[in-house]
Amino acid sequence: MENNFRSQPSAHEAAARLSELSGDRRALADGTRIPRVLLAAYGGVGAWWVAGAAAAAPGENYAPPSSGWLALVAVFIIAHLMNRETGIRFQSMGRSAALAMAAIPAVCLALFSVSLGMVALGAGWAVVLTSAAAFGAVAWLAGVAYRSALDRMRHA
Repeated sequence: MENNFRSQPSAHEAAARLSELSGDRRALADGTRIPRVLLAAYGGVGAWWVAGAAAAAPGENYAPPSSGWLALVAVFIIAHLMNRETGIRFQSMGRSAALAMAAIPAVCLALFSVSLGMVALGAGWAVVLTSAAAFGAVAWLAGVAYRSALDRMRHA
């Protein structure tokens, strides 16, 4: 890897170059648009996973839906598309983004459990409501995480 330094820069020159880099990070973060379609895709994956409860048979012989693994693959594909769309690879997302990302599976698991309870009570139609709630919650939490990661990059 090359650099353009012929000699060691002075402290003032180094500070000026670091300031330029910070300005570049801010400009990159400010110029990045939020890919709402991909955030909605995350919401769709969450809704799909919660909707899997409608096809389950809760009770003694319960077997979890195998589509959970496909949902995980879909999440990785969407993450790759997000990276390709924005050109940004978040190395460290920050605390609030990590909390939002941790909340996504927790919310989906809670809604999946409620959906299983509804199916067990014979109200399988109610899974539509929990799936819609999962879509909204996951899309919103993914947006919170994305904006938080951009904010961290802006102030890094």
